Amino acid sequence: MTYLIVHPDNHDKLTAIKAVLKALKVDFDETKTAYDPEFVAKMAEGEEDIRSGNTVKVTLDDLWK
Repeated sequence: MTYLIVHPDNHDKLTAIKAVLKALKVDFDETKTAYDPEFVAKMAEGEEDIRSGNTVKVTLDDLWK
């Protein structure tokens, strides 16, 4: 099977594309982000750790030990 990734540049084009796909009875998935939701959650968790001070500082001298 072949997949298409479409990048409409405005809402009207997006609406038209969805209408055409529905008329042709083509299944499609709509996502708000190009990233996997699990990855986004891990990144948010890491940023929260940084804000709360759960970090380890490594000096350049200790980096390659």
